[in-house]
Amino acid sequence: MLNTVQAQQSPEKKIGEMIGADISFLPELESKGRKFYENGVEKDAIAILKDKGFNYIRLRIFNDPGADSGYSPHKGFCDLEHTKQMALRIKKAGLKFLLDFHYSDTWADPQKQFKPSAWAIHNFTQLSEAVHDFTKKVLSSLKEQGTLPDMVQVGNEINHGMIWPDGAIKNLDTLTDFLKAGIAAVKETDPSIIIMLHIACGGQNQESRFFIDNMLQRGVIFDVIGESYYPRWHGTTDDLKNNLTDLATRYKQDIIIVEYSQKKQEVNDIAFTLPGNKGKGTCIWEPLSWGETFFDREGKSNDLLDIYPVIHKKYAIK
Repeated sequence: MLNTVQAQQSPEKKIGEMIGADISFLPELESKGRKFYENGVEKDAIAILKDKGFNYIRLRIFNDPGADSGYSPHKGFCDLEHTKQMALRIKKAGLKFLLDFHYSDTWADPQKQFKPSAWAIHNFTQLSEAVHDFTKKVLSSLKEQGTLPDMVQVGNEINHGMIWPDGAIKNLDTLTDFLKAGIAAVKETDPSIIIMLHIACGGQNQESRFFIDNMLQRGVIFDVIGESYYPRWHGTTDDLKNNLTDLATRYKQDIIIVEYSQKKQEVNDIAFTLPGNKGKGTCIWEPLSWGETFFDREGKSNDLLDIYPVIHKKYAIK
């Protein structure tokens, strides 16, 4: 089976190392007057992260977050326009850009993958077309302003599927079709964009293998395995290391821990030392305002930020 699976993987792309941060909350925080300081000096949060060794920024995008039932009713944070504004800031800072499609008007994760309201009565064929067209619309708009993402997630934490109930994990063939539709739109826009499939199984090896094997057996072509790791749900760092070590030896795709917050040093050490140089790094989730944050409530930076220049130097991040 392994040889068959490997034969279906994409041509190799150059995937550099990542020290990333998802800071999708930033425009919302700034709209409330939030400022950020390093050593008492006010600075743009993106500039602070860059100075500390970060080289990637991750943004999530929802279909219609401004809807009444959306993530940001009547304000539309994390919609296309806000994403375009943030993409300009990211590229101006000289950083790389990872775009995370939720394919929902609000949060999508293993507990919920709500269908966008505009797609509520779509049949299977219409849903596949909608995934393709929405992905293509977003990427084409970013391309027009010269801010294409370097990497794209087709779905967010999709180990239980996406666009429920149609694309739930029990409907593997339908889920596969949705993923292929999104991936096709990415490749049509720019075939050099790195494609990630993101699952929330940091310490769960059997579930990780079940998902990846089924996608590869059905001909889903992608470049990076993304994993979330939160100890509350995903076990110990030993569980994380054992899972990712197995995935690194089992599959050709590179691996990124694309969401985490706690155990910063340990998580990065695991991510950058996987067999075969398969571990390409990490992306911390919302460190400006969630979990073990880099800043206090007054926006003053703390010692947690100082871990990252050490990681940057230790692993020779470019």
